[in-house]
Amino acid sequence: MWRRLRSALRRLRRSPAALLAGGGRPPAAMERAVVRCVPSEPKLSLRFVLPDGSARHMQRDQAEPLGRALARIATNAAKGPAKAAKKSKKARAEGRPAGEAAVAAPAVRLFSRDGEAVAEEVPNAAAWQDGAVLQIGEAQYRVERNPPALTELRLPRSLLAGFPVCPKVNAEFAAPQHCLFRWYREQRPAGGDGEAAGGDGPAWVEAAGGERVFTPSNAMVGLRLKLRCTPGDGAQRYGPPQEVESSGPVEAGPGACTFDSRHLYTKKVCGQGSIRAVSYNILADTYAQTEFSRTVLYPYCAPYALELDYRQNLLKKELAGYSADLICLQEVDKSVFVDSLAPALDAFGLEGLFKIKEKQHEGLATFYRRDKFSLLSQHDIAFSEALLSDPLHQELRDKLAQYPLVQEKVLQRSSVLQVSVLQSATDPSRKICVANTHLYWHPKGGNIRLIQIAVALSHIKHIACDLYPSIPVIFCGDFNSTPSSGTYSFINSGVIAEDHEDWVSNGEEERCNMPLSHPFKLLSACGEPAYTNYVGGFHGCLDYIFIDKNALEVEQVIPLPSHEEVTTHQALPSVSHPSDHIALICDLKWK
Repeated sequence: MWRRLRSALRRLRRSPAALLAGGGRPPAAMERAVVRCVPSEPKLSLRFVLPDGSARHMQRDQAEPLGRALARIATNAAKGPAKAAKKSKKARAEGRPAGEAAVAAPAVRLFSRDGEAVAEEVPNAAAWQDGAVLQIGEAQYRVERNPPALTELRLPRSLLAGFPVCPKVNAEFAAPQHCLFRWYREQRPAGGDGEAAGGDGPAWVEAAGGERVFTPSNAMVGLRLKLRCTPGDGAQRYGPPQEVESSGPVEAGPGACTFDSRHLYTKKVCGQGSIRAVSYNILADTYAQTEFSRTVLYPYCAPYALELDYRQNLLKKELAGYSADLICLQEVDKSVFVDSLAPALDAFGLEGLFKIKEKQHEGLATFYRRDKFSLLSQHDIAFSEALLSDPLHQELRDKLAQYPLVQEKVLQRSSVLQVSVLQSATDPSRKICVANTHLYWHPKGGNIRLIQIAVALSHIKHIACDLYPSIPVIFCGDFNSTPSSGTYSFINSGVIAEDHEDWVSNGEEERCNMPLSHPFKLLSACGEPAYTNYVGGFHGCLDYIFIDKNALEVEQVIPLPSHEEVTTHQALPSVSHPSDHIALICDLKWK
């Protein structure tokens, strides 16, 4: 009896209720009981490690009474010692029956943060709160509810000296901007074999701390990098850290790039009343990595410079250096957006939106600066689908029905339009409609492009005139149209005559004469450069940033690379330029 009393007193002395009632504190080195409880899921999970070292991972219904969960924990906690007792040679030698080897289940309680025992009828979802204490026998566990946790931590496959390394960080109950980052480089050993003394693998030296993005120096060429990331939630809660090592060493960069001189104009983000806009066809990997591209389109380009990993290094440095508020990209591979551009530009304060082309692996991406804009709504369309089914385009649909050959060709195209309505973070009365597109590419497809742009402008009119009356428009893209084309003329002037030569761009067989108009007063903010696309067999101006000249004006246009820079390696892309197009960049301000 005295033995049982002493045991009870010992349990009382160590219970959180007794500690807190007496002004004491639970032990600082308490074990963790990690609870994951998400409202949208029916079950919560509970993970802890028993004193014998065995890990327990349980799933319980969120609505279940706490008492049932505690009973299950008690049963689980008794399983380990019971198994050990059954296997005991001593028990077998003494000839005890198997039943005597059973171990009594320990007492299991849950105490709230203020030390009160949580009633057993309370549902699990309400019972397991952060900071509560779980007691299993004499062992105590601090409950951590939904602690920050990393779900993915990855470094790019290719690392270049002088180019930013942007990790892909995905976390639960945490955000990359609240995580802690520490960067390490391999220590260059005296023997040059890359191994630490004793042959235990590479020795690591801290290279930088605190920054999410790290730019390796030339001194690190030949060395691998390691990143240690601790997930955080912005409320001083941190989860267990993870480490990731680069798959290969830092390689030498290409030296001067075509965009270096442009960065001199864009070192800082422009002021609150201004908007820096970028439009750029970045050359999809799905088109760059074909035999036709390597041998016919870009035979002058070194094969390694067409590799996606190499081009991504250049592209991320180029885009980050423009300090843009809006970036509209075309020919964005879905995997490039998800795994490379979105994580990298997120680290530089930009939020990304993606619209894939139907039946394609590439599409459009629009990025906006988070501290300047918030997203109000998205209105993306596929031209063929909208033309078929949207009442907005009934008149155009009826006209096109008279030309079945052209109609069929238009409906076969996978081109899309991305439209985002943004609101100024500092002046909520200021809203803007940002459109992004990539029109049909064929040199003889002028008539198809005219119909696509008519659909686009009609759709934008619905948003900027009906849904959000009188908001200004910025319309970016690769329009595959030179300044002498019908498409450019239509956008610029607001009308296209039914006898324009582009209606017969693919011969009399595909003639489709129809007058078109739109209500906008649009201006090409960057003018009409000699070229925005420069490849071996063609150069011309195909890309534009059209702005609503009633509401916006151009502050400055960032000069394009010089002809000497563009042709240093004959044409584009090259070892110093990641695409066959050139980015357009301008600073705009509200009138």
